[in-house]
Amino acid sequence: MNKNKYTLTNPRSNDKTRRIFGYICENFGTNIITAQQESIWAGSPEYEMDHILKVTGKLPAMRGLDFKANDFDGVVARSIAWTKRGGLVTICWHTGVAISDYPESKEDDPDFERLFTEGTEENTTLMLSWDRAARALQELRDADVTVLWRPFHEFDGQWFWWGKGGAENFKRLWRLMYDKFTNEYKLDNLIWVLGYADFVKDGWYPGDEYCDIIGSDTYDNTTHKAGWDLLKNLTDKPMAFHECGNVPPVRDFVRDGAVWAWFMTWHTQFLMTNDNETLRGVYNDPRAITLDKLPEDLTN
Repeated sequence: MNKNKYTLTNPRSNDKTRRIFGYICENFGTNIITAQQESIWAGSPEYEMDHILKVTGKLPAMRGLDFKANDFDGVVARSIAWTKRGGLVTICWHTGVAISDYPESKEDDPDFERLFTEGTEENTTLMLSWDRAARALQELRDADVTVLWRPFHEFDGQWFWWGKGGAENFKRLWRLMYDKFTNEYKLDNLIWVLGYADFVKDGWYPGDEYCDIIGSDTYDNTTHKAGWDLLKNLTDKPMAFHECGNVPPVRDFVRDGAVWAWFMTWHTQFLMTNDNETLRGVYNDPRAITLDKLPEDLTN
């Protein structure tokens, strides 16, 4: 792939963010970045990383984190530590309209007109929530950490509150956050990742000017070639397999013509159900980018 065909949507993106985006684009379609979502309740925040290292002798290049349960300080600390180890960072956020946890992300069912109307209780609550997340991302910006930011994931599945209002309300919500975080909070360390569910429904795309990477997920243990083909109909931006369960061998991604920018295995049991021999093969495939293969100067 020609990395020069891709540009970040934020023209003020800092140097490190541009370099990381360029590296992702340079490898997209040829090599696949390994990524792993962490848990922080399964004994240790390193639960998944320790398992991968034990099984494969390698560590993933990218660490997935989540602001859920108000873990802003913990996510910031672990993101800084992972970056210092030379790794990449992607952050999602399971939350309700107010700062909260996973259950609220599914249980909330807001009135979107009130949510978008300044001065309403709903709008004030939402903005206070976003302000807290933005401050955490500013801490990472000031620590020179680039974040592959993946808010409102699986929006077209419509099981999270941010998808319950339908496509037009979702697009308005995404653009509102993009504008607030980019222009008000000056978050020039973000690479915006738009993460569809496996459906990739028509009509939900907010536009090329509001995202840098698009993706889709599935837990059907395939290379998700179906999602790849649907995303290709939307845009020519780089594409990520942003959540999966059992990851197939890298040769299968190559065979299917679906060499994503990265795959990210979900945490705990979703990782543990992977066959150890297959996982070892994935992490030791020459086309798989693991932590030790990232350029030394990429995140430093």
